[in-house]
Amino acid sequence: MAQAMPVDNQFLNFPWGPIQMECEAQDLVIEGEVPADLNGTLYRAGPNQRFKPRGEYHLFAGDGMVHAFHIGNGQVDYVNRWVRTAKFNIEDMEGRAVINAMNPFDCDPDYAEFTLADKEGLANTAAVWHGGRLLVMEEGHRPYEIDPITLDSIGSWTFRGKLHTAMTAHPKIDEKTGEMVFFAYMATGPFSEDVMVHKVNAEGLLTQSIHIPTPYSAMVHDFVITENYIVVPIFPITGSLERAMEGGPPFAWEPSKGVHIAVLPRGAENADNIRWLEMDTCFAFHFMNAFDQDGVINVDAAQFTQAPLFPTAEGEATGETRSQLCRWTIDMNNPEARVESTALDTFELEFPQIDMRYAGQAYRHGWYTTTDGTIKSSLEVNENLYNTIGYWDHESNTTETYSCGQSMVSEALFVPRSDDAPEGDGYLLAVIIDLETRLSSLLIFNALDITAGPVARAQLSHRVPPGFHGTWRPAD
Repeated sequence: MAQAMPVDNQFLNFPWGPIQMECEAQDLVIEGEVPADLNGTLYRAGPNQRFKPRGEYHLFAGDGMVHAFHIGNGQVDYVNRWVRTAKFNIEDMEGRAVINAMNPFDCDPDYAEFTLADKEGLANTAAVWHGGRLLVMEEGHRPYEIDPITLDSIGSWTFRGKLHTAMTAHPKIDEKTGEMVFFAYMATGPFSEDVMVHKVNAEGLLTQSIHIPTPYSAMVHDFVITENYIVVPIFPITGSLERAMEGGPPFAWEPSKGVHIAVLPRGAENADNIRWLEMDTCFAFHFMNAFDQDGVINVDAAQFTQAPLFPTAEGEATGETRSQLCRWTIDMNNPEARVESTALDTFELEFPQIDMRYAGQAYRHGWYTTTDGTIKSSLEVNENLYNTIGYWDHESNTTETYSCGQSMVSEALFVPRSDDAPEGDGYLLAVIIDLETRLSSLLIFNALDITAGPVARAQLSHRVPPGFHGTWRPAD
């Protein structure tokens, strides 16, 4: 019999806590009108712990669940499923948690070696549609394939045996060529000092893998590509098995290690032509976009002064920190170049998004989530909950926002009105949790007029727990 979740862990209780069901809901009740030219599926990936966890629990350690909103002909259907990874199947069979995903030294004795040998992980962070496959990623393990309609689990995907590392939660797709670029940190083993960059062609075949030694073992969440470069940031969130075995944090913020930015030419065959550049100490979970022109690379980041959510090497909290939109400038024409960061504005933001047809290219429009300051959080690292969607215009350097009131809002994804629509001409999709009714809805906005509010709201009769990332699959 399943046990109740601990009441003293905020990540296991409302609004972050899991839902204990899989379901389908046909023809959701709609307020407003779903645009007739919006046809496809929005996927949301996130943690949804199946059983009362072993030991301490963090949101990063939850079992993966995917939520799908199938949209077409003015109608929205919904389905959700846990991802049947090896960990999920073992614990489902046992009827209890036997594996601590955050601490390999705290597992049931019968599964003491599982976390060190597991290749499937949690599949709880992000999703991507590429090469006719829907993949769910967790970044510490291989991607996991699921059925795009039913969300039934298919299995871990190794690109026909060519992938021997994990896969980042933030692959980048070059819409001009169809190529997908991604990387894995600690590529050759637990806490190794390296990353591996992979390239996959439009047909979904892995064509190249480039091994890059790094200055130290680091957790690397996101990166960027441009037309001519791949930029991988090494921030000082260090990994240490020795520290973990001594009871310290496996991953910790060590600013004394410095920030090191790897710039690799897109056409490079190996790491011989890589340039390592330094910059002032900072951190970014996510990037809005990047592009290069005349040898100068511009990178737009949701930049923190220090890393949130991770302790210091001594196990102490790093304290509250907020991110702001900053542009990094990298002049590759300068043999003495370093990365220079300039704040574009002072507003707080996370989960930046663009019109993905312009990934790696010069662009104008960006969207993000933020807060209006009216909903307070119990998290020490962030005073406010994100309840607001923002729009940033790189041409006019102005921002617009829409507050969802007493609701938490997910990352907002852009969907073009058509394949050949101008940049930004389309829709913005976001999932909210109403903190009063404890129910979720899918909101649909005109992307360049978010202040007018949603043109449609598809209502669920349950909550979609806060997740991390999602993706869009256009209808066939």
